[in-house]
Amino acid sequence: MVLDLKAIAGVMGALLFALGAALLTPMLIGLVYGEASWWGFGATALASLAVGAGLWTAYRPREEIRVREGFAVVALAWWVLSLVGAVPWVLTGVLDSYSDAFFEVMSGFTTTGATILGGAGRPAIEDVPNAFLFWRSLTHWLGGMGVVVLAIAVLPMLGVGGMQLFKAEVPGPSADKLTPRVTETAKRLWAIYVGLTVAQVLLLLPAMSLFDAVNHAFATLATGGFSTENGSVGQYGSAYVDWVITLFMLAAGMNFALHYQLLHRNVKPVWESEELRVYLAIVGVATLLLTVSLWAPAEVLLPSPVTLDGEVIVAEGPNPEASAEGTEVDEAVTSDLPRAGGEGVGGGAEVERTEVRGRQVVRYDRFSDALRYGAFQAAAIVTTTGFATADYEVWPPLAVVVILSLFFVGGMAGSTGGGVKVVRVLLILKNSFREMRQLVHPQAILPIRLDHRVVPDGVMRNVLSFIVLYVGLIGLGTLVMGALGLDWQSAFSATFSCVGNVGPAFGSMGPTEAYSHVPTLGKWVLSLLMMAGRLEIFTVLLLFTPGFWNR
Repeated sequence: MVLDLKAIAGVMGALLFALGAALLTPMLIGLVYGEASWWGFGATALASLAVGAGLWTAYRPREEIRVREGFAVVALAWWVLSLVGAVPWVLTGVLDSYSDAFFEVMSGFTTTGATILGGAGRPAIEDVPNAFLFWRSLTHWLGGMGVVVLAIAVLPMLGVGGMQLFKAEVPGPSADKLTPRVTETAKRLWAIYVGLTVAQVLLLLPAMSLFDAVNHAFATLATGGFSTENGSVGQYGSAYVDWVITLFMLAAGMNFALHYQLLHRNVKPVWESEELRVYLAIVGVATLLLTVSLWAPAEVLLPSPVTLDGEVIVAEGPNPEASAEGTEVDEAVTSDLPRAGGEGVGGGAEVERTEVRGRQVVRYDRFSDALRYGAFQAAAIVTTTGFATADYEVWPPLAVVVILSLFFVGGMAGSTGGGVKVVRVLLILKNSFREMRQLVHPQAILPIRLDHRVVPDGVMRNVLSFIVLYVGLIGLGTLVMGALGLDWQSAFSATFSCVGNVGPAFGSMGPTEAYSHVPTLGKWVLSLLMMAGRLEIFTVLLLFTPGFWNR
């Protein structure tokens, strides 16, 4: 059966209308702050409202939306909404390149957080009008829970066939309904989402302005990572801000169904959730390893001079070899940690800098600072939020390896986080252990269980296929980015980061760098990878399957 293109156009019209309404908000922000660029949002909003209303009126679906149409709508929606959402950037001249604008908006909607702002030839984040800073954060917030889920919640006319859209949009191996009706499910998910956002805004207000608090809350709950400062969260130099955002990043990385259970004081399913326990264990172990790696106690000193590995060296401050035995040290100094803006961070936190084999390594003098930065960065990467309070590329090798490992994990299924998802990692481990037991007992029937329930073979096939496609997509993306001229480290980590919706990467796209230098074609490729990762790969790859369109 041929795909119903008219039904797809009708639903896309409703989503364009919703996008037009959303564009009115940054327009109002521009008017409030007296910014001349407000008209760009107004003009784009009117065009989007008009086209959306026309498509809905002409092609409104009259019957149930099938599964195939649902997947097509979701995949096309992210691309089309990003194309439209990029228009105000170039219409007002804030960005000269439409490719840059599209990359920025797609990064927002997919909650990736990779940015071209602050890079060579691009405006610094602080120099961008407030209306556009708010629009970046709003794209995060809308994309976090999902534009389609929002449409199901606020546009009852999409209730018909809504479950097809919900299944295609909600991240994770399965989309369990909290209530019998999908529209009620979407509304309750958004109620929790809004409630957590308001709570974070109120907690951030003592340390930042209302505008900054709202923007950072939007980016945190969506696990996006766009900040209103070039130095990201680290620019505030506040332990209070760091810990508040850390806690809310961890909350955003949880399955929102568990938040729903907690809200109704149903603690048992939360307590028994294997995925939650593994999620917290991963964050806990990563934080511990990072803290141990980053902490250089001031009382552990090397006498001066000292003979190390047959060479005489002079070291000042904490012992740089406390956790790196046998490493040649050229010099050690004490200074403030740099951030993206080139200034100190952490309110003057004392750090130790050492140069190890030509590579600068930073450790922290105080345990509280090591714990604070370690916990924040562990939460930021595992939830794929991508905020930064430090440049993890200058951390000790163990810390860098831990950070890179967290790129693969992601948040829990049913959260706003990206990545592989904790439940898939857990199921892959369970399947591996089962295979080893099967070798010992070849005739035994050994089902895989999750939360005391047998996992169907179909789900396991889906998980294994996803992992293969995920790794394959990273490999293919790395080849393409390498062919476009990026060094291997930048090509691999940028692809890995975009597929996982993390944001910052390594090399020339590290936490203190931007994606502005990526070739134009590379930005479009990375945008497609962001969308594929956000929509769990299958939804996007289906569009490139010939049989999807004509059977």
